[in-house]
Amino acid sequence: MKGSIKNKILFIFSLLFGLMFINAGLNKFINYMPISDNLPEKMVKGMSAFMEIGWLIPLVGVAEVLGGLLIIIPKTRALGALIILPVMVGIFLTNIVQDTSGLPIALILCAILTWIIYENREKYLPIVG
Repeated sequence: MKGSIKNKILFIFSLLFGLMFINAGLNKFINYMPISDNLPEKMVKGMSAFMEIGWLIPLVGVAEVLGGLLIIIPKTRALGALIILPVMVGIFLTNIVQDTSGLPIALILCAILTWIIYENREKYLPIVG
């Protein structure tokens, strides 16, 4: 029974996590979420630099959508976590270095991703040998 409840909770967190990343990824293509007017200057400069590299934002968007979809499906969750991991590192570092206002949500997302990776650790063993 314990494992069943844990699996249901993990699924709910994975679903919410995946939907958040799908939403963020789709926004990179459709631009339906407004950008805050009070972003720190460092963030605006950083975002402008990323947009100058024409392929970077679409690549991150594809990784977010694909990783989010894969994380929702239990069978592909381990692969989705690997795809999202570099994006999550970027989010976490941005929230530490540039603007700490988003750090609480970044920490929650990091905790969920860490749990997903931990629960799928046996699937990664062939990669690390």
